[in-house]
Amino acid sequence: MMLTESDLQGDVNPMADKMEPAIALLPWGDVWEDFLDSIGVSLETFCTDGPGGWMLGYMDGLRRVGVRTVLILISARVDAPVRYEYAPTDSTIVVLPVPKGYRAIRRQMLNPNPYLSSGSFAEVFGDVGGVRRIWLKILNQLAPYLATPLGLVAQELRRYNCSAIFCQDYESARFDACVLLGRLMGLPVLATFQGGSYDPNLLARFLLRRLTVQACGGLAIGPQTEIERVCQTYNLPSDKTAQIFNPIDLGLWNGSDRNEAREKLGIPAEAQVVVWHGRIEFSTKRLDLLLDAWEQICRQRTNRDLRLHLMGTGQDAEKLRDRIEALPMKNVLWLDKYVTDRTEIQRFLCAGDVYAFPSIYEGFPVAPIEAMACGLPLVAAAASGVPDILKHGEASGGLVVPRSDVAAFTLALGRILDDPDWGRELGKRARRRVEEYFSLEVVGGQLRDLILKSGG
Repeated sequence: MMLTESDLQGDVNPMADKMEPAIALLPWGDVWEDFLDSIGVSLETFCTDGPGGWMLGYMDGLRRVGVRTVLILISARVDAPVRYEYAPTDSTIVVLPVPKGYRAIRRQMLNPNPYLSSGSFAEVFGDVGGVRRIWLKILNQLAPYLATPLGLVAQELRRYNCSAIFCQDYESARFDACVLLGRLMGLPVLATFQGGSYDPNLLARFLLRRLTVQACGGLAIGPQTEIERVCQTYNLPSDKTAQIFNPIDLGLWNGSDRNEAREKLGIPAEAQVVVWHGRIEFSTKRLDLLLDAWEQICRQRTNRDLRLHLMGTGQDAEKLRDRIEALPMKNVLWLDKYVTDRTEIQRFLCAGDVYAFPSIYEGFPVAPIEAMACGLPLVAAAASGVPDILKHGEASGGLVVPRSDVAAFTLALGRILDDPDWGRELGKRARRRVEEYFSLEVVGGQLRDLILKSGG
């Protein structure tokens, strides 16, 4: 998309120069409803009830250290900018329409949502041959770069007196586009690592990505292994990255009275409860592995009241429902919905005895940190970020096992269930670990320092 001087200067807030500087936060992907559709949430509900996960953590953490944020979402379902004020974090959420060129390409797609498809050419465009197939393949590569309305983004940056741009993932077309915009506007562009998607576009990876990563203002990365990979892949100096974890609100996520939580949820005090919450997606979250482990655990402990509680929804909800119905035991309770009420999630977690996290792929997960803050011991597969969360293993409040290893996961989960006193001690260690490294104030200060270092 070509930018003109009027794009960069027009439609601004006349009070912008008098406003405190803000940081613009942009998630990855083409349009935001692709993600929301996969969890059954409307765009308006997301903007009014509040974002969750790492975005809320960044917004609230920066607010705690005196930095305003503007969350910019891109949508194919609005025709003009729509703005919301999100009071809990004193933030603004802006929804911008995608450019017409991207809309035209998207209309050619039978299934444009990457969360609800395999992403293969045939599934996205159908059975197409000949010259049209070649042309659509070219457009498919260009589409992610056309999805960001740079002119409108520039106007919002000036409207809210933004001093820096913070993108969700550095290996994405949106990041590349924002680096270009930042250069034109004289703003530093930073990025975090949240595991959005590794960009399969070979042209972008080898001809453009190295330039944009080297030109950015800095990268906030949680996993140490990812820092090492990025520095090696893009020949970055170590001071261009900072190990910054995802923060959570320790005032909200806390170990409230377990008996009270169980009474409200109708769970007997003597039951042993394993909990999990998140997006229902088998290929990465590996709930199938958790159910395999659960079946073995229950068969070995038939004399106990064991329960597995799940909360969340997503693209593989039907698969999960089928798997639960096929289990010989009927002690799995699943709340099939995307829960925005964090008090409800906190009560759900506090009613548990141990948190299970079988994911094999993550950016830097927030869910296990929420559970640890609520005083739960953690059993987790060694997905990206997990070894950093549980850096000292049991001393950090949990057990880390190899990814996709049902036997190891079963054994670790069984160890905690078989020794409740040890499990409670692990839970106390987990809470201390989160207090020291994952609070809003600690992480907010680290993000602020990184932004200031970049010149924002």
